[in-house]
Amino acid sequence: MNEENVVFIGKKSTMVYVMAVIMRMNRGAKEITLKARGKAISRAVDVAEIVKNRLPNEVKIGDINIYTEHIKADEENDLKVSAIEIPLKK
Repeated sequence: MNEENVVFIGKKSTMVYVMAVIMRMNRGAKEITLKARGKAISRAVDVAEIVKNRLPNEVKIGDINIYTEHIKADEENDLKVSAIEIPLKK
């Protein structure tokens, strides 16, 4: 997967991510993948829905991938964090 076509969802406003996706698609990207983990998952779903609704005949949501990431909290403990990948196809 081309890293240029990945939008990592974090704490910024939902519309910042919507505009990032739309700008990349206007530059010719055929597929953009939204990636988020933890509390940002709901924001990623919101971004996907807004983009799909703003470009109804152009963008389709592909197969969504959900998984758990193991993050090293310290030398003894691992954190398990839910993550999601949402492909948006033009």
